[in-house]
Amino acid sequence: MTENGQTRHVGDAYNGLMTPDFDYTMALPHDHCYRALVARDARFDGVFFTAVSSTGIYCRPICPARTPRAAACTFFGSAAAAEQAGFRPCLRCRPELAPYALQQNLAYAIWQRIAAGALNHRDEGSAIEQLAANVGLSSRQLRRVLQQQFGVTPVELAQTQRLLFAKKLLQETTLPMTELAHAAGFGSVRRFNALFTARYGMAPGSVRRSVDRPRRTGDALVLRLAYRPPMAWQALLTYLAGRAMPGLEAVDAGAYLRSVQLDGVSGWLRVVHLPQKNQLQLEVAPALASVLMPLLARVRNQFDLDANPGVIDRHLAQDPLLAAQIARLPGLRVPGSFDDFELAIRAVLGQQVSVAGATTVSGRLVARFGAVAVTPFAQISQHFPTAELLAATPVEDIAALGMPRSRAGTIRAVAQFAVRGGLATPPGQTLATTVSALCAVRGIGEWTAQYIALRALRFPDAFPAGDLGLQKAAAPQRLSEAQLLARAEGWAPWRGYAALRLWQSLRSDT
Repeated sequence: MTENGQTRHVGDAYNGLMTPDFDYTMALPHDHCYRALVARDARFDGVFFTAVSSTGIYCRPICPARTPRAAACTFFGSAAAAEQAGFRPCLRCRPELAPYALQQNLAYAIWQRIAAGALNHRDEGSAIEQLAANVGLSSRQLRRVLQQQFGVTPVELAQTQRLLFAKKLLQETTLPMTELAHAAGFGSVRRFNALFTARYGMAPGSVRRSVDRPRRTGDALVLRLAYRPPMAWQALLTYLAGRAMPGLEAVDAGAYLRSVQLDGVSGWLRVVHLPQKNQLQLEVAPALASVLMPLLARVRNQFDLDANPGVIDRHLAQDPLLAAQIARLPGLRVPGSFDDFELAIRAVLGQQVSVAGATTVSGRLVARFGAVAVTPFAQISQHFPTAELLAATPVEDIAALGMPRSRAGTIRAVAQFAVRGGLATPPGQTLATTVSALCAVRGIGEWTAQYIALRALRFPDAFPAGDLGLQKAAAPQRLSEAQLLARAEGWAPWRGYAALRLWQSLRSDT
């Protein structure tokens, strides 16, 4: 096959699998997947897995091993489906590292919660009932949704996630087996050993002895998180640096640092970029070992690691306004939030003030109401105040930080909204419904609601059209809000990524 021919065929595969309306419940096209496999195309990493009948192993499409014959390959849309068919994960390419191929549908939203540990450490029957209630389904409906999408039950899906996460910890950490089993969601080491050996045909200890472990940094746990290239890391880091809340988070020497409070456990984390591996390296306080599954899910969210920039940029580049920016800075992500409540409060503090002004006041809020954090970083000394605390704080005390009383009242109202579960949007809830619910909170307008929906609640089509910067960046002469909304219609369903592009275009250093 000629180089040009291979490029064309891989392009055909990309077009066939990566269209926004591709149905992942259907059988994956064998010829398209095989072309991507031959090319080791990173754009497909996490979109499908290759199971090889001659070895009994399933791999990522970027696996460095020798390419198997087409006749020996079966392609699956998820690791769970591959394991359900009797295949075990490759020790070289490590399927647990693959970025997720999350779609905007109910099944994947449920899967994401299971991957973050929703069924861990509890009776599985009651845990499934609770998860079903949280997403607005009956347990029977939940089982049917997952069976239709992934071909497995909730318990089978959870077991695959636990085993893959345990394999990740075996290969990347030196956690004792008891702590490792607990961190991966198993009730006991005995149960972990038995299931791991039965599923993968080897003892956990043999995996630990075979690996390529990240370099340790002091006593930190060091883990890796993969993404689909390209990634505009410096632009992402610059955005987060400008909005970092003093005392809580910081950007220092190319790394993102922050304190962490999660499920009653406190600690810290540090994130750096490994561009040669298309990975982020995450250093975590050892005290956070018991909450690693939900913690990694939050980091993936904050750095938008599951975005598919090839698909998004290809769509947005159809507009000449965005095409030049995309060519200059491919792989721009939408910075998410580590904590939805934090981001909502930061958005309120940013109302009608400069980014720098909002950052100053947010630092005062953290210093006044946040608990002390013990970290190895001089810049990080506080945790963010809890929603319960701010919900009960007198408005006058919040206003004393240097803001109008009305804004202090909004902060308290948002905290009360969060305590009632208002930020826990159920899967399938529309952007319009979410924005409407946020706008019902006193002091929250359309701009703030869209911004929270974009960065905290992860609606990729959220678009704060009332933003003055967006109105200026979208045309030589400033557009009205209505004109900008009309201009943005062609950017759907990724108007939020277009907004980041427009904001980025206003920076003097790009």
